[in-house]
Amino acid sequence: MLNILWLFFFISAFITALFKLLFLNDLLIFNQIMAALFAMAKTAFEISLGLTGVLALWLGFMRIAENSGFILIITRWLSPLFSKLMPEVPANHPALGAMVMNISANALGLDNAATPLGIKAMQELQKLNPNKETASNAQILFLVINTSAVTLFPITIFTYRAQMGAAQPTDVFIPILLATYVSTLAGLLAVASVQKINLLDKTILSYLTGFTGLVAGIVYYFSQLSQPDMLMQSALLSNLILFSLIIVFICHAAYKKVDAYQAFIEGAKEGFQTAITIIPYLVAMLVAIGVFRASGCLDLLMDLLRYVVLQAGLDTQFIDAMPTALMKPFSGSGARAMMVDTMQTFGADSFAGRLSSIVQGSTETTFYVLSVYFGAVGIKNIRHALACGIIADLAGITAAIFIAYWFFA
Repeated sequence: MLNILWLFFFISAFITALFKLLFLNDLLIFNQIMAALFAMAKTAFEISLGLTGVLALWLGFMRIAENSGFILIITRWLSPLFSKLMPEVPANHPALGAMVMNISANALGLDNAATPLGIKAMQELQKLNPNKETASNAQILFLVINTSAVTLFPITIFTYRAQMGAAQPTDVFIPILLATYVSTLAGLLAVASVQKINLLDKTILSYLTGFTGLVAGIVYYFSQLSQPDMLMQSALLSNLILFSLIIVFICHAAYKKVDAYQAFIEGAKEGFQTAITIIPYLVAMLVAIGVFRASGCLDLLMDLLRYVVLQAGLDTQFIDAMPTALMKPFSGSGARAMMVDTMQTFGADSFAGRLSSIVQGSTETTFYVLSVYFGAVGIKNIRHALACGIIADLAGITAAIFIAYWFFA
C-alpha cells in the first residue's frame, strides 16, 4: 500500500506538471518541482536530526516504565475487561496478556514494543481460532481496538511539534485524548453490534462508565472556560499530567529498586537509533509530498474538497489539515509526513497545524495494522474487521475536527 501511494505522488505530480507545461504554458513548473524535491530532502534530514534529543528523552522515560513493571500494572487492571469482551478466550490464556500489553504499549507511546506484542497476541488468538483462514470474533475485536488507538502519551506528536517550533508542543494533549476516546468507543460499538457483545455486562459497563465519566468530566470542565482560559488550562493540565506521569515512572522504579538512571540511558540510546532509522523513511515521504504539492495536485484535491464544503455552507478552515486525515488509514509514516508538511506550510501553532496533530493522534493506520496482524497468521477472510476499523477512523477524524474548532478556532 505504501509503495502504491508513493508511486501515485510522483506519477500524478509528473502528469499534472506536464499538463501545465503543454497546455497552460507554465515554463517554471518543473523548476518548482525540482526545487521542492531538494528542499524537502534537506528538511527531512534536519527534522530527523532535531528529533534525536527529544526522542532520546521520551524513550528514556518509557524504558523506566517498562523495566519497573509499570506496564504490567496496567495489564492486570485491564485484563478483566478483555475477558468479558472476548468470552471465547479462556481465563489466563497467553493471548489476554499479550493483547493488554500491546494496547498498554500503544497507550504509552511505545510503538516499537506494541507491534511485536500485537503480532504475538494475534498468534495466540489464532491458536484458538477453529477456522485458520477466517478471522475470529476475538481477533477482529482486538484489531479494531488496536487501530482505534487509545493514546494517552502521544510522544511522537509532541516531538514533531517541538521540532517544528510549537510554543506549547503538548497543548494538543487533551484534544487528542478526547478524539481517541471517540474513535475507540465507535470501534467498540461497531464490533459489539455485529458480534452481539453485551455491553451492559457489569464488568464491561463499569469500565465504560469509568472511561466515559473521565472524558465527560474533562469536557464539562473545559466547557465552562472562555477560549483564552481553555487554551491556558489545556496547556497547564497537559503538562501537569505528563510530568506527573514521569514522576510516577521514576518513583515506581525507585520502589521496585530498579536503576532508573541506567534504564533511562538504555531507552535514550534507542531514541538516538530511532532518530537515525527514520531518516530514509522521512526523506522518502516528504520529497514525494513535496513534489505532489509543488505540482499543484494537492491544491487541486483540497480545492475540490473546499468547494464541496462551501456548497454545504460550512467553514473551510479544517480543509488544510485533511491530507493527514486522508492518509491516516493507509500509512502511519505517510500521515506523519503530511502532518509535518502541514505544520511547515501553515505553522505548528496554526489551526491546520494543531488539527493535523490531533488527527494523527486520534486513530491508527487501519490498513497497515490489518495487513501486518492478519498477514502474520495467514488470515484471508477478514469479515467485518475493515468496516468496523473504518467506522472508528471516521469517528476519530470527525471528532478531531469538532474538538479542534472548540479548542483552537
